[in-house]
Amino acid sequence: MAEKTPTSTSKPRRLLRGPLLYLILAPIIVLLGWSLLSGGGTQEISTDKGLQLLEDGKAKHAEIIDGDQRVNLELAKADKKTGGTDVYFYYVSPRGADVVKAVDDADLKDGFTDQVPQPNPFWSLLGFLLPLLLLGVLVWWMLSSAQGGRGVMQFGKSKAKLVNKETPDVTFDDVAGADEAVEELHEIKDFLEDATRFQAVGARIPKGVLLYGPPGTGKTLLARAVAGEAGVPFYSISGSDFVEMFVGVGASRVRDLFKEAKANAPAIIFIDEIDAVGQRRGQGMGGGHDEREQTLNQLLVEMDGFDPKTNVIMIAATNRPDMLDPALLRPGRFDRQIGVDAPDMPGRLKILQVHSKGKPLSKNVDLAVVARKTPGFSGADLANVLNEAALLTARSNAQLIDNRALDEAIDRVIAGPQRRTRVMKDKEKLITAYHEGGHALVAAGLNYTDPVTKITILPRGRALGYTMVIPLEDKYSVTRNELQDQLAYAMGGRVAEEMVFHDPTTGAGNDIEKATDTARKMVTEYGMTTAVGPVKLGQAQQGAFLGEYGQSRDYSEGLAATIDAEVRALMEQAHNEAYEVLVTNRDILDNLARELLEKETLDHIQIAEIFKDVQKLPERPTWLSNHERPVSDRPPIEVPAALRTDDTSASGERIGAGPGRSGGADGGAVQGGGIEGTGGGGGSRSGDAPSGSGDAPADAPSGSGDAPADAPAAPGDAPSSAPGRPATAPGDTDEPPRNLGVNRPDDGR
Repeated sequence: MAEKTPTSTSKPRRLLRGPLLYLILAPIIVLLGWSLLSGGGTQEISTDKGLQLLEDGKAKHAEIIDGDQRVNLELAKADKKTGGTDVYFYYVSPRGADVVKAVDDADLKDGFTDQVPQPNPFWSLLGFLLPLLLLGVLVWWMLSSAQGGRGVMQFGKSKAKLVNKETPDVTFDDVAGADEAVEELHEIKDFLEDATRFQAVGARIPKGVLLYGPPGTGKTLLARAVAGEAGVPFYSISGSDFVEMFVGVGASRVRDLFKEAKANAPAIIFIDEIDAVGQRRGQGMGGGHDEREQTLNQLLVEMDGFDPKTNVIMIAATNRPDMLDPALLRPGRFDRQIGVDAPDMPGRLKILQVHSKGKPLSKNVDLAVVARKTPGFSGADLANVLNEAALLTARSNAQLIDNRALDEAIDRVIAGPQRRTRVMKDKEKLITAYHEGGHALVAAGLNYTDPVTKITILPRGRALGYTMVIPLEDKYSVTRNELQDQLAYAMGGRVAEEMVFHDPTTGAGNDIEKATDTARKMVTEYGMTTAVGPVKLGQAQQGAFLGEYGQSRDYSEGLAATIDAEVRALMEQAHNEAYEVLVTNRDILDNLARELLEKETLDHIQIAEIFKDVQKLPERPTWLSNHERPVSDRPPIEVPAALRTDDTSASGERIGAGPGRSGGADGGAVQGGGIEGTGGGGGSRSGDAPSGSGDAPADAPSGSGDAPADAPAAPGDAPSSAPGRPATAPGDTDEPPRNLGVNRPDDGR
């Protein structure tokens, strides 16, 4: 009951602060003022009673008002009913002669008078202005309430919140998984504490720091940590707070914000989601004259107008840096741009350790294993995993968070909650088992795929089942062979349906969609086909009505036909490879489907036992971008022992991050059983939509086994060797690496 008290008291307060109160009070005030202006304590009586008073001689003075058809009477004695001596009554035009006769016949002590009313300029003006005045007061109050009680005159003032010292601090110790960003921001804190050390060597601290990266990676948390560490005034505001429908308000707020920050220097200004106000100019409806662009112009002026000795630093965060105006990103405004990407495995472990504080974990819980199971997860995703595990533990009335709760929490974050009420018929369950088994078996029968760690046919989210594939280590680029394996892996479910039931379902629709998208990128972006070559085709361009990007074609119709043919060839090759794996290992596929029907979910130990006799496909022939170029058989150098960071060799496995694409924990590996990104894995299938979307929602967190959707890097990085092959140093074998274009004896496929 005590928890309901604030709710019951806050509801009337919201009503009092809202416009409803003013809409009720305004008519009352108007009526009250009108009654006061219309004449004091004079009482109205009926026409019959007024004539009777005249006839009885109780009136001593009468006043007939023409036009109003009104008679004012002053009585000799106070009337018993009205209690006053001044009364009036009205009459209709046909009775006018009788009223005049009654006044003439009455013995009036003070006589009578006729009055023709003349308009009073003052009262006429007041009667016209009073409603306008009341309406203006009503609008004033409503605008004041809309501004949070700050008053209408504060409308153009900044909405920035000043973080004071009493606010609970977030320090750099509370930030994990973003060591480089913390190091860069430490320098900002040191400069604000003591600028003389930097000025002594002629150094100038960056005027602006832009934090960019995917959602949930901790950009706002880093800014809060700077506020907690610096001990200087910290002004926090969202980019949308500058945008209003009133002209000039955004620019006024920008000026007021910087004026206040300069007056309290040294200070920090933090603008979250700066892309709301800093988007590239010239893209809107109003050209260069809309309100947002005027606000951006004022922001550019203010950032460039800093006094070099004024210790005011601006920090901004966005997850769309490509949408920002180039003038905003140039040196002198945002001098330093810090990427905050999804954490790697050590970073995920640190994040889990931070968020596990205050949560009772079972002794058998190993957070390192949880970190290994969540590649591609952001800090927000990991926090959500632990929170979901805590909620599941509380729901089951347990006291400790165990591994079962953590596994279920990971599955919920990836693919959504389990749909226990959905009951499938036996045939549909059998189709789902073969579909997911096809994905898993194709992944096990290829040479460049990550290991399968979980298969389930339990409905979860929008998926009827899914296959989870998790890399053994973080990846930052993807080779051509790995992408081809991912295409074949995505087609495994469809091929299993064709081969076993001879009647494919819509469950593979999402797999085909994502596989086609990856194949098209291989042709048009990564230069991984001989017919097209290493050419980037199709230019992304911004548009006012095209969302983030529109796509413009910069190639001919003939080349478009070639691209379509190459995409089709890649998809057909993937289809054939998946078919070959499943035909070769048909007994294992049947056994896997039987186990899935009996147990519904298989873990990595059970899967490894079933797949122990899987026959892998021979490795593909070496791909050459041009057969006329001479092929070098010279192997790469050996990494010096002092510089090695792992035990892999230079001739097969990738060593270090290299110049490839960074940021994703698994760097471009495809999701679960689909290509690029749906959380439920491309192995999941759906039977409730013609589109066959068999995976979790497209915006589900990555990590069901592979990497962010756009993670594959440009070709040229060192390829990964096939799983299960022993790692050897370059000098230990005469066999050259596969990426040098030298055929091997087993390349006769």
